[in-house]
Amino acid sequence: MKSDLERKTDISYESAGKFEETRFEKIHNKIFKNASEASLIVAHEIAQLIKSKQTENKACILGLATGSSPIKVYEELVRMHQEDGLSFSNVVAFNLDEYYPMKKENHHSYHHFMHEHLFNHIDIKPENINIPDGTVQADALKQYCIDYENKIKIAGGLDFQLLGIGRTGHVGFNEPGSHINSGTRIITLDYITRVDASSDFNGIESVPKRALTMGVSTILKSKRIVLMAWGQNKAEIIKRTIQGDRSPDIPATFLQNHDNTTFVLDQSAASELTRFKTPWLVQDCNWTLELKCKAIVWLCLKTNRSILKLTDRDYNNNGMSDLLALEGSAYDLNINMFNVLQHTITGWPGGKPNTDDTNRPERANPAKKRIILFSPHPDDDVISMGGTFSKLIRQGHDIHVVYQTSGNIAVTNEEALKFAEVCNDFVDTEATKIDFQSVIDFLNNKSENQMDSPEVRKLKGLIRRRESYAAVRYIGLNESNIHFLDMPFYETGLIKKNPIHAEDIAIIKAIIEKIKPHQVFAAGDLADPHGTHEVCLNAIFAAMADLKPQPFMNDCWLWLYRGAWHEWGIHEIDMAVPLSPEEVMLKRHAILYHQSQKDRVMFQGNDSREFWVRAEDRNKHTAKLYDDLGLAEYEAIEAFKRFDY
Repeated sequence: MKSDLERKTDISYESAGKFEETRFEKIHNKIFKNASEASLIVAHEIAQLIKSKQTENKACILGLATGSSPIKVYEELVRMHQEDGLSFSNVVAFNLDEYYPMKKENHHSYHHFMHEHLFNHIDIKPENINIPDGTVQADALKQYCIDYENKIKIAGGLDFQLLGIGRTGHVGFNEPGSHINSGTRIITLDYITRVDASSDFNGIESVPKRALTMGVSTILKSKRIVLMAWGQNKAEIIKRTIQGDRSPDIPATFLQNHDNTTFVLDQSAASELTRFKTPWLVQDCNWTLELKCKAIVWLCLKTNRSILKLTDRDYNNNGMSDLLALEGSAYDLNINMFNVLQHTITGWPGGKPNTDDTNRPERANPAKKRIILFSPHPDDDVISMGGTFSKLIRQGHDIHVVYQTSGNIAVTNEEALKFAEVCNDFVDTEATKIDFQSVIDFLNNKSENQMDSPEVRKLKGLIRRRESYAAVRYIGLNESNIHFLDMPFYETGLIKKNPIHAEDIAIIKAIIEKIKPHQVFAAGDLADPHGTHEVCLNAIFAAMADLKPQPFMNDCWLWLYRGAWHEWGIHEIDMAVPLSPEEVMLKRHAILYHQSQKDRVMFQGNDSREFWVRAEDRNKHTAKLYDDLGLAEYEAIEAFKRFDY
């Protein structure tokens, strides 16, 4: 008999496209609220398979993946081994891929990754661990790949293959152009794949250009396949893989040929699927206010009409006849939705004093609010809401900017060396806390895998800190209202961060208790390719939940802004703050004070534009959308979503 957990979260294979709302889907998929919940379920399926093989006295042949997607799966498997007695003695593991060339001891290697996250913590036999060898000589690669393929066959084939997916649609490192019959081989990595990996390598120039990978054919021979994808960055390729035609241009679409594949997704990764993106096209809808807004914005953009120009025919011809029947007429529906969107626009992000605030996004009282602006990195404040920041200051609010991390890993070695050399030339090193000559020597002799020394990390953190002071001084904030938390989870000296800890949450709680804010602004952009935004936001959520019983929290509203990667959809926006041309320029100059992040951004994700360009384009695009919908035309708009914690 299945447990309650198994009944509730069964991800067993089912035929795709069986129901009306999933008729466009060609691969079975299960959607979860978040990656943690989903990873737990995947780990338990793997554990059940291992146990069932043990009862049959058989080996369990697992195909394993690397990258960020499976980390929480491995964490749960380790926990089950250490706390529940799950044994891996009968497991034979074959990893999908490895960079080439790549030494095993290199901390970028998948050999290092697998041992760090899984193998070092379980009782798997060393001889049962198989990871492609990135040190094989070039003239021996062909035979090595044949032997790797044969070893899988001799073991009896893969019982279970765990996969992630790249933005190119690669599984393993089977990049676009890979054939359905391809086997284990050496492959050239797509540029987009290398860009996505660049944050781990401190720049794309350090990312290997080739890799060893199992082939598409090898993967498709697995008895069971589970592919995991998390986050907004994967949403578009997930849609194309699940709903598109099979094509070597997106190798993951070949999984449509497999009769026991399940995609396990979080809500963000699934957000572009038709049943979530435009559910009115495939099913009857529960027409909430947000869904009405989403549908009508979509209809305006599809028909190239403003809200007040939509007709009954527009609704009827585009899957929204039930909404029209519910509301009575296009005229009434259009007027109501126009007013909803109009009421999100305000030039008073802290509330406008002495006015009726019934239809305003923020309260009129208190007229002068205490405000915390949380910034995960030392530039997210001005990048994401520099214009709103300046308005809040000018309108007399007591605003405190709180930088949650030092941001030191985003400073290049070259930038740090430049500052160290200047300081060494002009500062008496005996009187300072940093021996700049030792910093210069360290940076000039730093090896590829070497972690920054404490002094180098301190210097890089100071660079980010002083840039932040300069930026907010320019905006007009008093320096006494600037706070640096240097949250411990971040201070590892490595790109990989520690899990969030009680100490991190306590630091956030302390600053909230000290200021007792009426408003909190925080980064809700979980598309951050480095993951720091998500950890920082979770720390804020946890702190505010703990503080909720305190009386001052009854008057505290939480507003989420987006960062440099995505903006809120129009239907998600609860407060739209217009910016004048002068405010756009002020924001640009504030961002440019962060010189260490200009020209060579270390963690820019899939967008090569500088942060100030991204921010400006995004804000102007939002303003144009409001204009296209028939609302007032502004130079730019910064957007916020209220979160009920």
